[in-house]
Amino acid sequence: MITLKPTNDYLFKRIFGREKNYALLKDLLESILPHLKIKSLTINQEVSLERELMSDKLGILDIVATLEDNTIINIEMQVKNHKNTIDRSIFYESRLIHENLKQSENYSKLPKTIGIWILNFEIFNSGPFHEIARLKRDYENIVLTDKFELHYIQLPKFRKKCKRISTKLEEWLTFISHENLEEIKMIENEYIQKAEEELEYLTGDEAERRLAFLREKAIRDEVDAISTAKEEGIEQGQKQEKFLIAKKMLTKNIDIKTIIEITGLTKSEIENL
Repeated sequence: MITLKPTNDYLFKRIFGREKNYALLKDLLESILPHLKIKSLTINQEVSLERELMSDKLGILDIVATLEDNTIINIEMQVKNHKNTIDRSIFYESRLIHENLKQSENYSKLPKTIGIWILNFEIFNSGPFHEIARLKRDYENIVLTDKFELHYIQLPKFRKKCKRISTKLEEWLTFISHENLEEIKMIENEYIQKAEEELEYLTGDEAERRLAFLREKAIRDEVDAISTAKEEGIEQGQKQEKFLIAKKMLTKNIDIKTIIEITGLTKSEIENL
């Protein structure tokens, strides 16, 4: 039986992406962005959390929130490493900037966008578990603009490096990782305890659990399909290489029995060449 955790992106968005859980999202964001004093935020309700279509391309369940100063924050929970996280994160934030600049406005009205990518894998070999990327000039590493900011939070690094919880961010990541239930229960943050109650409700509700399970299955099936395609591609390439070798050996008038021994091809496959 699969244990469902907040790293399941469907459950993650159900916990943090609904208006009734506004306070949970606000507290999570303040732990990631302590320099921001969030007075209020609006969760983008145009992103449907009710979709039953669980494919990655069509069923992406973003959390998009707008702060009182019009700063736009996009949060993504990524379970599997598809080797394109950086490219995808840049594309997502660029899309948000484009979509939120009104036609009549000039470029000086570009909204500040912050992308937060919580990853259940590592994308950087070195560095802290919470990495921040900004646009900078080569000259003296000066920040070019404060309107584009990306945060990569790598849960495996957090689990390896954090031996004792000491910050609010570490408390939230302990909940999201969900490795030790007793440790979570000891956290005094009331919002984390409410998030745990929400998780328990969602995983206990048959319909919600089914959708979360389908999301897990879709991810596993996608990974298996990619792996199978790679294996088939490698196998096909090796086969083609054997055919080329066999053809060369035939031009040298080497007997079929020897070709079979060297290439592993069947007699009929060689004769068809």
